[in-house]
Amino acid sequence: MNLLRNLLAGLAALVASAAAAPQAALAQGAVKNTFGDWQLRCETPAGAQAEQCALVQNVAAEDRPNISLVVIILKTADGKSRLLRVVAPLGVLLPSGLGLRIDQTDIGRAGFVRCLTSGCVAEVVMEDSLIDQLRSGQHATFVVFQTPEEGIGIPISLEGFGAGFDALP
Repeated sequence: MNLLRNLLAGLAALVASAAAAPQAALAQGAVKNTFGDWQLRCETPAGAQAEQCALVQNVAAEDRPNISLVVIILKTADGKSRLLRVVAPLGVLLPSGLGLRIDQTDIGRAGFVRCLTSGCVAEVVMEDSLIDQLRSGQHATFVVFQTPEEGIGIPISLEGFGAGFDALP
């Protein structure tokens, strides 16, 4: 499980650095394929016997380009669970959690589990119903809060999600 956590932290840092320096990410060769607006990124963590992959999308708020999210979808190493991990910028209001709407349906909120130097992380185990909603939806909106009253909606495209999810090893 520690290996999985290290991989996820590494992928989050890799994607965050890609937003700041796209050439650095290309030089590392981490992008294996693109599915619509999603990238399949893979790497072999130190000590791992196999390559680990995640479906990734990096997005910014339309009205606040300095507020961005890294959305990461992956299967656990044992293949039994699927995780949705979102890295939000430092400075978000942690008790309010991270909200999610798919099309016009409010899905709920996830709590933040920790903050790293690259941002604060919210994570949920994806049930089949959420995966189905992401497959059939047109767009999703993640909501972060800077104050209890001020939610910032950050839209993500679901174009290519189904094919990208199916391609996860």
